[in-house]
Amino acid sequence: MNRLPIETQSLILAQLVEGASIRSIERVTGVHRDTIMRLLKDAGEIALEVLDNQLVNLEVNSLEVDEIWTFVQKKQKNVTSEDSPLVGDAYVFVAIDPITKLIPAFALGKRTQSEAIRFMDCLKSRIRTRFQLTTDSFRVYREAVDLIYGDEIDYALLRKQFKAIEGHKGEVRYGPGCITNIQKRRITGDPRWNKVSTSMVERKNFTMRMQMRRFTRLTSGFSKKFENLKYALALHFFWYNFGRIHETLRVTPAMQAKITKRLWSMYDR
Repeated sequence: MNRLPIETQSLILAQLVEGASIRSIERVTGVHRDTIMRLLKDAGEIALEVLDNQLVNLEVNSLEVDEIWTFVQKKQKNVTSEDSPLVGDAYVFVAIDPITKLIPAFALGKRTQSEAIRFMDCLKSRIRTRFQLTTDSFRVYREAVDLIYGDEIDYALLRKQFKAIEGHKGEVRYGPGCITNIQKRRITGDPRWNKVSTSMVERKNFTMRMQMRRFTRLTSGFSKKFENLKYALALHFFWYNFGRIHETLRVTPAMQAKITKRLWSMYDR
């Protein structure tokens, strides 16, 4: 970590995982934003190490998978041929255990087949049990699951059909459509239909937008660098899994999944 007092570091990290922006933390603490960013980098690297070391050999019964959109530096329509491949649209692939609420893995990248394959391979390296998987109808999931898992898991696809909301285009841009039909389809294995759902992971996407300023729409708080977004995500998922009591479970997801028996702080490794 850097040379800030532990109390100041703790205050900054606590505000970061509660959705405060870099500049607002600078105003509250009096610490320069460059120092805050260095602390985020240091904490993010440690968080990635903890997640890689602790989230292994997991026992999971079911998983829900989805991806959430954000962008780096500029939106995709403004990207030019001179920009880095990391600039523009970015997607976070997320998996959640609906029983323990644990996030066993996440992946940051483009919304491509190769990223979906990388994400599924990461899940396979961390989970040792057969489980039921549910995804939405995004086509890359089916090919990725087939390549990485074959028939080793019970896989079902959930397709939701929406009806556009009537009204002025600007007023409904970010409004959810009305669901007109839900279809459940077995892909491999023998999935239980009452477990075919993506509600939990969609709710987690909402939590991410609430607790990471970088995901708040129509603000200037978006990520300017890809690596900073990665560190912010690592810190968020570390805190979510190990350091924050889940309101429903009354313990952390890591405790519920029997990975640890105690509440972790920002300085545990």
